[in-house]
Amino acid sequence: MVYRRNKMESFFSKSVKIASVVAAYWVISISMVFLNKYLLSSKDLKLNAPLFITWYQCVVTVGLCCLLSALSKAFPNHISFPSIQIDTQVLKGVLPLSIVFCCMISFNNLCLKYVGVAFYYIGRSLTTVFNVVFSYTMLQQTTSIKAIVCCLIIIGGFFMGVDQEGVAGSLSVMGVVFGVLASASVALNSIYTKKVLPVVDNNIWRLTFYNNVNACFLFLPLMLVFGEIGEVWSFPKLGNTTFWTYMTIGGVFGFAIGYITGLQIQVTSPLTHNISGTAKACAQTVLACIYYQDHKSPLWWTSNFVVLFGSGAYTEVRRQEMKVKHKLDMAQISEKMEEGEDSSEKELISKFC
Repeated sequence: MVYRRNKMESFFSKSVKIASVVAAYWVISISMVFLNKYLLSSKDLKLNAPLFITWYQCVVTVGLCCLLSALSKAFPNHISFPSIQIDTQVLKGVLPLSIVFCCMISFNNLCLKYVGVAFYYIGRSLTTVFNVVFSYTMLQQTTSIKAIVCCLIIIGGFFMGVDQEGVAGSLSVMGVVFGVLASASVALNSIYTKKVLPVVDNNIWRLTFYNNVNACFLFLPLMLVFGEIGEVWSFPKLGNTTFWTYMTIGGVFGFAIGYITGLQIQVTSPLTHNISGTAKACAQTVLACIYYQDHKSPLWWTSNFVVLFGSGAYTEVRRQEMKVKHKLDMAQISEKMEEGEDSSEKELISKFC
């Protein structure tokens, strides 16, 4: 009876932990999108400097990494974080990823600047399609027909959403272009992350630190070229405490989303993380329509459903393929073990006969 009660308590505590992590992921991710939308295109701020906003969020991430590293040294029993120190060779090794990373967060924010939060998911919905394309062109990895069909469904939903946004009179061509570029950058970022991780001993926090240090320097000439330095200098709210509070919170959310994403995958699985992300995108769209009082047509909502369905179907197809591959790998391992046992038996027989 005591064992059963402890087992139930353990299951309950595990369920509460999973629910808490998923809820935290939803809150942080959705809050970050709404906050960035406010910073990028709010009528209150009117700061036309998306690269500066992105640069500052990278600075906050670097500062948080340094702070957590120092706290880890001071309180090793309570805080675990890798030691942070600048290594120029590592910075050079991470640089290719950092360039893609800068493109990714810049295009993400530029897309969010020109489109509404409700359309943001559709605008960036081609990431899965670009994943398949780049995996084939860069890594020579083939994709099954079922997965390609799912990608075609996503593409169909994307174009339907763009068409309906145009019918509603709220379509931003620049926003769509930046959304497509953001989708491509996110897919490239995943590929380059895998390539660069060995440079930082496969430590994701060290990668975050070096990646953002590089980004801080890469954004400076970009801000100069696009004239954002003068825009920021003449910004009337530059000395406003509220403005910098929102900016810093945005940076904290940007840092936190990396941690909570990894934690959600750890306590659940990559498949559950993808499902959670898809459901979060749906909730985010509904919340945006309610908050901004956007009235959308049935076809507009259908386009969202098509993209969500295609994304979910792709995740399920990949899960089934990975499951089959795992079974084949295990079968090959057991065959090799049996062959090894047979050969060892033959060696023993030859010795004694």
